Amino acid sequence: MKFRLLIAAVVFAFATGNAFAFHCPKEMKKIDDALAAKPGVAAERIAEVKRLRTEGETLHKQGKHQESLDALGQAEKILNIQ
Repeated sequence: MKFRLLIAAVVFAFATGNAFAFHCPKEMKKIDDALAAKPGVAAERIAEVKRLRTEGETLHKQGKHQESLDALGQAEKILNIQ
């Protein structure tokens, strides 16, 4: 019984990690598209968005998907992306 619970936990963790992994690039594309549309945001804020976007991509590549989504979410908030 304990072995089955362990297997279930491992499968769940793996599935959740993969779900985050595939979500990060979609969020990066939203930010890229918004930046390409020349949003009416101050230059300092655009610099911050670009920094957060780069940080998000780096974290994604390191396998830190929740942290990546957090950084990308901050960038989206600045750009008012929903």
